[in-house]
This record gives sequence, structure tokens and C-alpha cells, in this order.
Amino acid sequence: MTLFSIARKNIRKNLANYFLYFASMIFSIVIYFTFVSLKYDTAIQSAAEGSTKISSAFSAAAVVLIIFVAVFIWYSNSFFTRKRKKEVGLYSLLGVRKKQIGLMLFYENFLMGVLALLAGITLGSVLARFFVSLLMKVMGYDAITSFSISPEAIINTTIVFMIITLITSLQGYRLIYRFKLIELFHADQEGEQEPKASWITAILSLVFVGVGYWLALQNLLQSKVWAAMGFMLTPLVILITVIIGTYLLFSTLTVTLLKLSRNNKNRFWNGMNIISISQLLYRIKGNARTLTIIAVLSATTLTAVGTAYSFYYSNAANASLANPNSMTFISGDDVTTKRIDELIASSSDHGLLYHATVPVLEVDADVSGLDAAFSYDKQTYSAISNQDFNELAKLQGRKEAMELKGDEAAVLDPVYYEGISPAYEGSKVKLMQNNQEHDITFKQLKKFSVLNMGTVYSTIVLSDELFAKLEKETNKSFSLEAYGISNQDQAKQLTEEIEGVLPESAGFASYYQDYARGMESSGLLIFMGGFLGLVFLTATVSIIYFKQLTEANSDKARYRILSKIGVNKREVRKTIAHQVLFIFALPLIAGIAHCSVALIALSRLLNMNLLIPVVICMGVYTCIYLIYYVVTVNAYYRIVTKNK
Repeated sequence: MTLFSIARKNIRKNLANYFLYFASMIFSIVIYFTFVSLKYDTAIQSAAEGSTKISSAFSAAAVVLIIFVAVFIWYSNSFFTRKRKKEVGLYSLLGVRKKQIGLMLFYENFLMGVLALLAGITLGSVLARFFVSLLMKVMGYDAITSFSISPEAIINTTIVFMIITLITSLQGYRLIYRFKLIELFHADQEGEQEPKASWITAILSLVFVGVGYWLALQNLLQSKVWAAMGFMLTPLVILITVIIGTYLLFSTLTVTLLKLSRNNKNRFWNGMNIISISQLLYRIKGNARTLTIIAVLSATTLTAVGTAYSFYYSNAANASLANPNSMTFISGDDVTTKRIDELIASSSDHGLLYHATVPVLEVDADVSGLDAAFSYDKQTYSAISNQDFNELAKLQGRKEAMELKGDEAAVLDPVYYEGISPAYEGSKVKLMQNNQEHDITFKQLKKFSVLNMGTVYSTIVLSDELFAKLEKETNKSFSLEAYGISNQDQAKQLTEEIEGVLPESAGFASYYQDYARGMESSGLLIFMGGFLGLVFLTATVSIIYFKQLTEANSDKARYRILSKIGVNKREVRKTIAHQVLFIFALPLIAGIAHCSVALIALSRLLNMNLLIPVVICMGVYTCIYLIYYVVTVNAYYRIVTKNK
């Protein structure tokens, strides 16, 4: 029997233990192959009108994926090599030469890598059409009917993963040379000493995390701490303090709390708590580094996916905020406007909801009286009358009518930002018109506009009498055409036809243009964020799974003794479930807490409400996480109850 045939036999024998590792590798290869295939796909580039954004984005994502997958495979492989130390030691004790043992481990890992690569590329080729359709859908493009497998993608994927497999195979080969025979036989007993509890370090862990949270939740524009440390250094300080605090929390605070729980005699001696608490107490410190990495990765994944989904989720609302009308343009002549009316009327896919012609004044103003963090002394406004505002607001379905008199005015600011935008209400502004000056007072602030932002300047609403007076004095006025149509998010063809008729000076702005741009960028983000997030999630929970299986093999003797003294299987499963839940829950809770703080800070910075999309992402993430928890409990239970 050759070493290669022994390696194949070992893989078959350990297939149950290798399955998740093998499945995770295949999943990673499928995702990487998909990313590379999409990068080279001409149909997608054509649909995106030759945009280089997709190719660049997938290239960057592929690099991130390579680094993460390489670390994951290396990390996972180290668990399996540790698990097999005793077997390797036995081979050595029986007289098998080190070189032969090393080659056998090399062949095993290399064979696994090759099989995973073949399965990953095959599966990726089959699923590629689905992934392309999914990407096209989230980006708002029509689905394509044909797709071909890129040879460049196969070569790229093969080279990358063969290098990773070769390196990890060499890691296995070196196992027999890195440890003494006695160390190989006692590998399972590593990390079994009871850790010491320290209240000072436990409190310090909370202080580190608290400082990181406090810094993250500061107002960036007003915080003296951020100003003193700088915008480059402060995020780094936040990251370091939170990571250190999380590690100390897992390595010390949990030990302290478990020892407190052990001192509670009523609880400790109740049922199987003595087993689960003791097991956790002895192993939690050894798991602290792994749990910290998983908590940080979970927080990073949730933050990235939550942010990407938030942009995708709010795309329609953002497009509507910038374009309350389906389209607006400055009227040049009646012939052009009539031609636009005919184009809309002839469109079978869209119906005309309303058409309004709005007189607009272009006025310069001295705005030095506004209390704003960032403002100029002079600004140009687009002004409309109170009556036209009420009419447009009604057409757009808003119940926001107002009544302005004399020098009263209102400002429409759809991008109002607390702390940066001026404190409009009560402020006075001087309008300057043909050497005439008119003082107005902002009585109201509306955090929306009734005119599309791409056609006009910042918009103010004047009382009807003041508007009529200024209209007579100025030569800077124009008529703005505002249209509302049905199915405005699918108006690509109609928008292109209308844009082709109008001159550039018309300032054409449409809902569809902003909506399509947002779908393209946010759809690309959510596609990449979702897939990378799935890879990260699969890898991180797989690491917990591997660790738990390693510990399950070490615990077989203990559970055998428990069985002999009368502990039934139900109690064993319950103990395992509590023990594994503790290990799974800790990094998840910490990751969700870190992610929540990061997204609160981000929502303040972006002036966006991220609550609903983030809660959806966290819910999906937790559900997938729980599936792995159930799988791990079952696998752990099977190992400790086998051959009893």
C-alpha cells in the first residue's frame, strides 16, 4: 500500500470530521470563482455600459477574499493537525519514518484541496448563471439570457487555491518535525489548567470597551477628543481599545463570573451544572483569543453588510427625497414642452399623474445672519411662491400646506444635517435684487423639497405678495416644468427619449436617473457585502465548530464515567447544549454590541436611519449562526456518546 492510498483511506475514515472543513473550502472557492467570473463577464460590463466600477470592485473583493480564506484554511488546518498529533505520534512509535509520515499528511491535505477545488469550480460554473441574474437584479438591470464560463476565471481560481493548498499541505508535512514524541501524545491535555480570576483585569476589560464605545459615539464635528487626536488616529484607538477590552473580557471577566457561579453552591451542585461550569472554567481562557477574533469578525461582517443593505434599502427613499417629481426641467419654449407631453402620452408603460408649470425666481442673498457651522456670506436661492408650494405639495401627496405673509419665508432643505446646516427658524436673510434689498425671516424649515435638486438651487418659499413684487423687479426668472408619472422607477427608455429632446441648459433632473445610479452602486455593494459576509460567517462559526469537536474528543472519557454513574443521555445532551451555547453566544453578543455602536455612530455621520435594515441583517446572521450551533451540539453529542 502506497502513502497516497493510505492518505485516501484516512480521508474516507475521517470524512465526518472533515466534512465542515471541506464544505467551507468548497463554499469559499465557489464564492471566489463567482467573483472572478463576474469580473471577466462581458455581458455584465455591457449592461453597466462599460463601467469599470464593477471590475475594480470585484478585483478588490477578490483580494480581501483570498486573504481571509487563506487565513481561515491555515487556521482550520492547524486544528486538524493538532487533533491528529496522537495518531502521528503512534506512527512514529511504530517505526514509520518522519519523512513518510510528513508525506502522508501532505498528500491528505493536498488531496482534500484538489477535491475541494474541483468541486468548487464545478459548482461555481453551475451556479454562475444564477449569481449573474441575482447581481443584475439587485443592480436594477434586466436579466440576461446567456452566460459563458470564463477560462481566465478557472485559471485564476486554480492558481490561487493551489498555492493556498500547497502552503497548508507543507504545514501538515512539518508537523512531525515540529514536536517531540511526548508532546504529540499529550496534545489533548494542553490548556487544561484552571485559570486565575482577577477583578482588576475584569474591570479593566469593561473600561477598555467603554472607552472605545465612548470615543465612537462622540460627535465628530464637536468632539474635542477627536479634534485633539485627529481623524486618522482616533478610529485606530477605538479599534485597539475595543479589541483589547474584548480579549480581556473573554479571558478574565468570564473566568471571574464563572468562579462566582461556582461559589454559589446551590446552583453549582444543582443537576449537571457542576460539569458544564467546570468544563467552561477550564477552557474559556484557552478559547479567549479565538472568541475575540470571532467577535471582531462578526462585528465587522455585520457592520459591512448592515451598511451595504441600508444603502440598498433606502435607495428609493433617497432618490425620492432628491427628486420629489418624476422629472423637472426649465421650460425653453412651448414647442419643446408640447413634444415632452406627447412623448409621455405615447408611452404605454407610464401614465401621466400630474403636470405643473411653476414660476421660479433666481435670487441672490446675504446669508451672514444664518447661524451655520459651514456657510458663505452670499448664496443664490431658487424661490417659489407660497401658492405654488401648496399646489405642488398637494400633487405630490403631502399634507404640508403653509400660510406665509409679508416678509415671512420658509426654507426647503432635504439634506438638512443637525449641527452642520444653519439654524433656519427665526433667522433673517437679506435678498438682493437689482440694487434692491428685501429682508425676509425664515419662519419654517421643511426637511424636504417640492422641486428636483438637479434643476434648481437651494429652494425657499416666499409669501405670495413678496414673490409677486420680486417677480416684477427681476429679469432672473424662468418656468419650471414638473411631471409626475406612474412606474417612475422603470422609466429608462422614456427618460432617455426626453433627455434627447432637451438641451443641456434645461437642467433636466429625473427620479429614474438617481434611482438607477443608486441601484447600481448599492446593489453592487449589497451583492459583494452579502457574499463576503456569508464567507466570513461560515468561516468563523466553522472555527468554533472545529474547536468544539476537538474538545469533544478530549471529553469522551469524562462522559463515559458520567454514564457509568447513572447520568442519562438527555442530561448529557442538555449539558453539552449549555456548554456549547456559552461558547457560541459570547462572540455573537459581543459582535452585535460592537456592530450596534459602530452603526449608531455611522447613522449619525450619514444622517440616516439604519434601524430596520440593520435589524434584518442581524436577524438573518443570528439564524444562520443558530443553525451552526444546533449542528455543533449534535456532532459533539455523537462523539462523546459513541462506543459507550
